[in-house]
Amino acid sequence: MDHQRPYATILARLKEAGLRPTRQRLSLAKLLFEGGDRHVSAEDLHAAAVAQRISVSLATIYNTLHQFTAAGLLREVVVEPGRSYFDTNTRPHHHFFVEGSGRLMDIPADDVALAHLPAPPAGMKVARVDVIVRLANDN
Repeated sequence: MDHQRPYATILARLKEAGLRPTRQRLSLAKLLFEGGDRHVSAEDLHAAAVAQRISVSLATIYNTLHQFTAAGLLREVVVEPGRSYFDTNTRPHHHFFVEGSGRLMDIPADDVALAHLPAPPAGMKVARVDVIVRLANDN
């Protein structure tokens, strides 16, 4: 990491994605992208921001997460209506979802084989296939 400019890598990442690097975007991007691939909810990110004394509303968190997703920096994983996680790993892969705990875990793309997909409606193409394997405790 560049010790002269601790935000240099994140600043470049935002600019490459076509996003203006505001103070809040830089702070939230630092929380999201420093520390490896992970899955976060808007509420998780808001709690982390508050813990770091970053003054930001939950609405701004949601807006920023959706802007980052639209720019290709994040991938939204909808596990049920009204419940999404944002994945910092945007490479092709799938997920295990642990019902009850809400834990989300990556499954390598090559570990899932689909034998057949239906033809998309006229004028459309398949952009991506997301598989969520739901897990429950065995007791």
